[in-house]
Amino acid sequence: MADRAHLIAAFLTAQGWAGADRYPLPGDASFRRYVRLQDKHRSALLMDAPPPLESVQPFVRLARHLRSLGLSAPAVYGEDLAHGLLLIEDFGEETFTRLLAGGVDEESLYALALDVLIDLHRKPTAQAIPKGLAPYDAARLLEEALLFLDWYLPAVGAPVSDEVRGHFIRAWLGTFPLLGGQRPALVLRDYHVDNLMRLTDRTGIAACGLLDFQDALAGPAVYDVMSLLEDARRDIPEALKAEMLERYLSAFDALDRAAFEAAFAVLGAQRHAKVIGIFTRLHRRDGKQGYLPHIPRVWRMLERSLAHPVLGAVAAWFERHVPAEKRMIPPTDTMRQP
Repeated sequence: MADRAHLIAAFLTAQGWAGADRYPLPGDASFRRYVRLQDKHRSALLMDAPPPLESVQPFVRLARHLRSLGLSAPAVYGEDLAHGLLLIEDFGEETFTRLLAGGVDEESLYALALDVLIDLHRKPTAQAIPKGLAPYDAARLLEEALLFLDWYLPAVGAPVSDEVRGHFIRAWLGTFPLLGGQRPALVLRDYHVDNLMRLTDRTGIAACGLLDFQDALAGPAVYDVMSLLEDARRDIPEALKAEMLERYLSAFDALDRAAFEAAFAVLGAQRHAKVIGIFTRLHRRDGKQGYLPHIPRVWRMLERSLAHPVLGAVAAWFERHVPAEKRMIPPTDTMRQP
């Protein structure tokens, strides 16, 4: 820690922020941490992402790419890639989550978030997706879905035999081909209100500040729409969800709505299973219990996704191997795992 503090001090000195006041910001589910820097009439954020646990290179690359598309990702003022340190633009305090909690109109914020996706998905594929970006393909989707099997089931005392695992894999692999007809896009992957900010000094879609996009992949455009409207951390009124889906679908006249709805269900089920696994892992491995209360909501969304006919094999697996009494918040008295 002393060595890290020295590296940070040297970095801030080199960037001209040695005398700035420092205000640590609340952490998230990653190993990154953020510190607000304030110096007279200016402010910035220090991103501290210690390697090898984290890498700042994807953030720098994607931030510059998104800005080139006219979207509001933070500007990168200074970087030390080798040591995982960035000095970035400070978007302030107005996350959509905080605004919604304060009573700001839901419709206006969700409409702005959807308009960002509409703009991004209207761009030519070659322009929207950076060259060489990894694909969000069946192998990656399956790897993520397996987090449910590897973390949640052991936590609730459900056995995972080789046969159970094999059936799980085959069920998911049977659904992923349905995604092949979806428009390819830059998928930001964690597109929800915690990672969106209102920028009052900008207009149009630029008024939506984007955060936590460093894990972006090239995949189905529907993914981020689903991520926004089926949020693990908050309930969204069904009427608002329907209105926002229509807003998005109406922007693409040639879009096959039935295929979109099927892909929405497949990716929703995959994400919800993954998130249940991740929230369990954050508790068991990292000692973070704050995500556990969201699991019942995620289970409800997972069950709703599994009701779509294209997910029959996956739904049958869940019915057989995860009965209702196992669909719970994992016990909090379990030992942390290595």
